[in-house]
Amino acid sequence: VPPARCALFDPAFSAREAAVLRALGLRLIPENEEGKHDVEGEATVFYMVHCGKALYNNLLWRNWSPAALSKLVIIGNSFRGIEERLLSRILERDYSYIAKVLKGVEEMALPSHPRYLDTFNDTSVHWFPLEKLQELSPEVWDFVEEPMYQDCEDLEIIRKGE
Repeated sequence: VPPARCALFDPAFSAREAAVLRALGLRLIPENEEGKHDVEGEATVFYMVHCGKALYNNLLWRNWSPAALSKLVIIGNSFRGIEERLLSRILERDYSYIAKVLKGVEEMALPSHPRYLDTFNDTSVHWFPLEKLQELSPEVWDFVEEPMYQDCEDLEIIRKGE
């Protein structure tokens, strides 16, 4: 992928880090989108290792259609792991887009490294085959309300303006 086609954002980038990334020809997203990045019909790989669940949920929400989701690949925390660790009522209330897409996602865990077992032990590659997404019930696609997280106790993201 040519560097100019790579867009990056981390609210923790220092001015020096941002300058280095720009010097390498990478494009920085100018504001905190809270993960709500629209792929605009382009095949897009998101590298989101160790990110908060709300970032994944927001990304799914912003691209909530079979056509858009089928263009996404996410390298990040295992969705199956998220499902296993959260009570289903919490998953459905706070991270409803993750919950709704579980039957439409393919996931492959990255192999663990014996030296770094606790670092990348929950990292998977996720993709959304169009055929699987189209098999989901039509009601899944009807609800497109923006996630707000009022009742969420441990949000795990840096909000816009913080």
